[in-house]
Amino acid sequence: MPALVITVARIGFIVLLWIFVFTVVGVIRRDLFAGARSSRLVAAPRGVGAVLGQNKPAKVKRGRAAHQLVVTAGQLAGTRITLGEAQITIGRAEDSTLVITDDYASARHARLVPRSGQWFVEDLGSTNGTYLDRAKVTGPTPVPLGVPIRIGRTSLELRP
Repeated sequence: MPALVITVARIGFIVLLWIFVFTVVGVIRRDLFAGARSSRLVAAPRGVGAVLGQNKPAKVKRGRAAHQLVVTAGQLAGTRITLGEAQITIGRAEDSTLVITDDYASARHARLVPRSGQWFVEDLGSTNGTYLDRAKVTGPTPVPLGVPIRIGRTSLELRP
């Protein structure tokens, strides 16, 4: 094999190796510093109820407010958190309100925020995403009672 072909193959391999290294560093950096981003919520327009690209609004049972967050699946199944006016942060970080030790959860994975009597879930730039029922959460999304929020192998529900 000519020396030129071997040299080009070596340089190509080194370039691919560096692309891989920068990609891995970027993912780790994004996971570690996800909580350092701005914690402002974007105000949701009136009537927001569409669940990620669907045109039908989420079903919200009027007159019933969520008073508990219940872990329905995962290592913490059965855990209940009484809801108040404060936001609930979920992730592997020790300062999270709900610390989950799921391999698929980020340090600061998601948060639940009360707004106008309704709870909204927001993904905080996690690697594996947050799902409301079967739809991936891309922005502040209203959470109806009894609809599962899935973070890795952990499932949560709002209950009255």
